[in-house]
Amino acid sequence: MEHEPARVTCYSGRTYAERPISFHWNGQEHRVKRVESEWREPGEMHFRLRTEDDRMFELCYYDDTDTWLVREWAVNSTKGGGDEQRGP
Repeated sequence: MEHEPARVTCYSGRTYAERPISFHWNGQEHRVKRVESEWREPGEMHFRLRTEDDRMFELCYYDDTDTWLVREWAVNSTKGGGDEQRGP
């Protein structure tokens, strides 16, 4: 599944988008339970997070277009499994 557009509410202290708080996607509001990891690339911010209903997502902010994109990740519960991108 490709990244899809989302509206994101985030905490912005010293810089924009320090931490996502919630996002609106697929007609639903998703509240962030915790940020699992985050990384930055030139002109981009990425957050792997878990929502209050225990779903995993990746949120990406692209500075040049002022755009947030999201994709859901499925947690692989098989032995030794990790996270994997959820398909259609």
